[in-house]
Parts: sequence; C-alpha cells; structure tokens
Amino acid sequence: MSNSLLYLSHQDVRACAVTPREAREAVLSAFSDHSAGLNRSLPKSALALGPGHAFQAMMAASEAQEIATVKWVASAPTQPGGSMPSVSALICVSDYVTGAPLAILDGDEITLVRTAAMSAAAASLLAPPEAGTIGFVGCGLQAHAHLAAFCDLYPGLATALMLSRSRSSAQRLAEAADAYGLATEIVDDADTLLARSDLVISMVPAAPGLRPFLDARRMKPAAFAAAVDTGRSLLPEALPAFDVLVTDSLAQSQAPYDVDGQQVTSVRFGHDLTTLSQAPLADAGTRRSLFCFRGFALADLALAHLVLEKARTAGIGIALPR
Repeated sequence: MSNSLLYLSHQDVRACAVTPREAREAVLSAFSDHSAGLNRSLPKSALALGPGHAFQAMMAASEAQEIATVKWVASAPTQPGGSMPSVSALICVSDYVTGAPLAILDGDEITLVRTAAMSAAAASLLAPPEAGTIGFVGCGLQAHAHLAAFCDLYPGLATALMLSRSRSSAQRLAEAADAYGLATEIVDDADTLLARSDLVISMVPAAPGLRPFLDARRMKPAAFAAAVDTGRSLLPEALPAFDVLVTDSLAQSQAPYDVDGQQVTSVRFGHDLTTLSQAPLADAGTRRSLFCFRGFALADLALAHLVLEKARTAGIGIALPR
C-alpha cells in the first residue's frame, strides 16, 4: 500500500493544461471502452434539496485506465453576478486492482472541461460539419469552457451569439469569443438566437420560478443543440421537433428533464454516446439533433486519468501522508 496520497488543487489541475482536443478524445475513448466492456459505471446518486440545490456521487471503474473514481459534487443556487460557483466537486482516485487510494483531485476544473468535452464529443458525431454560428444560452463558466471546446472542434466558426440574464456575463463571453476571432452579438430574444445558430448550447441554471422558453421548432432544419442544463430551458411540447435525441447513458436517463427535474413524456432518447462511439449515424449532421445529458461518471474518470498522468509527468501536486 502506498504511504502517500497525491493532492491536486484547482490550480494544479489547471497547470496540467488539458487541451480541448485531449479532453474530447479522452471522453470518446471512455465511451468506446465502455462499449467494449472495459469499464463500468453506475448512474449518479443524487440527494436533491431544492431547485438547483443537490449533492451527488458518481462512481466508475476502468480496466483500461487501471483506476476507479468517485466524484462528490454539490450544486447550489447562485445570484446573478455572484462570485460563488454553482458547482463544487472533489474526485477520489483508487487503484483498479488493489483498491488503494492514489489521489484526490479538485473536481471543479475537471467538471468544467469534461462537460464541454462531452458536448463537443457529441457534436463531432451529430452536428453539421461546416457550422458557422454558435449560440450560447447562459454565459457563465460553462459557456467559456464550451467556447474553447467548440472553437477547437470547429476552426471555421465565424459568429457567436450570447443570450443571458446577466448583461455583464454576456459581455465577458463576447470578449472571450472576440479573442478567438469570432464576430459577436449579444441578443435579447431566444427565437432569434435559435433561428440563426448552427450550434446551440443551453446552460440555464435551475432557479425557483424558472419557466422553459427555448422552442426547438425555431431552430434550423440541420442544427445541433447541447442541453447542459438537462433540458429544463426547452419547451417540452416542442421537443418532438428534434429528429435525433441522444444522451450520455441510456442506463441513466430515458428522456430530457423539465424544470421540476422530472423526465418529460413528450419524447424519448434514441441513442447514447456508448452506441454512437461505435456506430455513428449515417445521416449525422443533416437533421435537427439534441444532446441532453446529466453527466456520466466515465467522463470524469477519463479526465481524472488524463490529469493524473500529466501531473505525474510534470511533478505537479502535493504528496500527503496517509
């Protein structure tokens, strides 16, 4: 048994400098390994305390990566313009064979990167290959992570549209998009954003009194939407407008979620990333598609493994006595 435990702080994880491409490929490999029976994962276990307020445990084990992980993640409502993050997480890594604890990682940055990587991985399998305009519904930290992920996946992106309840957060995202060389526009109307975007990323946090407002019928006939918010901002009655509905794991979710956190009854998912990583759709990118996901533990494992390998190589982190 090891006499030390590697601790990686938030800054340590960031210092490992995982690129969007590395993250996307790690996620795709994890789902491909899952299809081959090389790893296992349980649906997340959640303790809900109120709108946007919950504690969750996410567990996975990988024979291919030779580790097992559990992520403890908390979410809490935030006020517009507030400084506290809405999501906080830690990841514990153990040896796959012996079970010995190996490392504890700050999970906030990994959660940001893996979430954007999952959206980008799904887009690589579903979205129009020549997308030129991306629309962000919600402009917080996840929007910045998705901006980096999608600019890497789509070097030909030309325009970014921003819709946010906070003008200041929309402006910050516009400045970040401008640094990537994109033309930017802050819009006030959801229908305008949907009608003009080839790619739509919705990241609307849960909050008391929230009502769905995104009408999928307004989207282009060939477009891709990633519902990072599990679908709560989408009008349930308009969900049949999507031709293809995909999630991260059918074992975890059968349909998008409404504002009350319940699976909707208007549609069902037809595919998940496990199946699509092995058998992509022949007409991918030609129809209106939705990727809606709660977050799958295998993706956290894949990113934790990548970060841990980089940290070991670069000598990053603190060895703690056990």
